Amino acid sequence: MSKKFQIDPKMVDTAQASALYPWSAGTFQNKRSKKEGPKYYKVGRKVVYALTDLEDFFTASPVLTVDSLPEASR
Repeated sequence: MSKKFQIDPKMVDTAQASALYPWSAGTFQNKRSKKEGPKYYKVGRKVVYALTDLEDFFTASPVLTVDSLPEASR
């Protein structure tokens, strides 16, 4: 009897990541091949991302606008 590997619910595959974030699955694949983009893990042939790594990557460089500054700074 073979055991099927269960992926941690805090992990998502490329298709799930592209549904959650503004990149297509192809963009995730291209970024991986260029050693860019969020951290990923290989489980056999399957690529998975930790949700925390995706969130960290996509929120790492916010653009501050006048509306996002505190009132005292205006």
